[in-house]
Amino acid sequence: MTEQTAQQKAGGLSREEVADYLRSHPDFFVDQDELLRSLTLPHDSGRAISLVERQVHLFREQRDTLRRELVELVSIARHNDRLFEKSKRLLLQVIEARNLNDMASAVDDSIRGDFGLDAASFLLFTDADLPVTSQGALHVVSPEQAKERLGNLLDGARAVCGQFRESERAFLFPDREEPIASVALVPLRGETGLLGVFAVGSCESGYFDQSMGSLFLTYISDTLSRLLPPMVQRHTGTAPVAGVIAESR
Repeated sequence: MTEQTAQQKAGGLSREEVADYLRSHPDFFVDQDELLRSLTLPHDSGRAISLVERQVHLFREQRDTLRRELVELVSIARHNDRLFEKSKRLLLQVIEARNLNDMASAVDDSIRGDFGLDAASFLLFTDADLPVTSQGALHVVSPEQAKERLGNLLDGARAVCGQFRESERAFLFPDREEPIASVALVPLRGETGLLGVFAVGSCESGYFDQSMGSLFLTYISDTLSRLLPPMVQRHTGTAPVAGVIAESR
């Protein structure tokens, strides 16, 4: 029997019309036990199975898919919970820091020790004469030099992840003997503008990319941005440091 003949015998109904009807009447087969037993569908094994068996098979596939998705969600939740605990420990250490060098040291120890990354860098952009030295994770540079070396990496308000140019990586991590391959950079912005950047690096080229989330890096940078101006003010006895890019008023 051809499909056209079958449609004529069915009153001219097309496959789409039959499918639409069944979707609109999901309880159609409730009292159709004999019809259900007579309907068969091809199976991957090559044998014909009943519609009920096919439904059971589909339900099992959906169950397995949902189970895998649930396991993945639980794994992500546990990972985020560990990140939160590490971030909280870092921020408590930063809050307790007595000066900029202590703050940078806490960041460096946490990023490399607790988070297991290869490098951390804390660049402060200022022309002020600060009684601190560029050492470890802390580097004090002029706003003009930062703008020249990092360019449009400073334009956004969100974290930037990727491999970056070699000159940019060298500027962010000047004391590294082993080169950094990929970087996550977060701007540190205050009321006066861009105060500096917080960067973390990995020797693995594909570790940071544009698709990865940056929630916890942003969380850390927001706290650093709040703590920096008063700490710089205590060091210099002047107004908080001005940023590279002044915020429009």
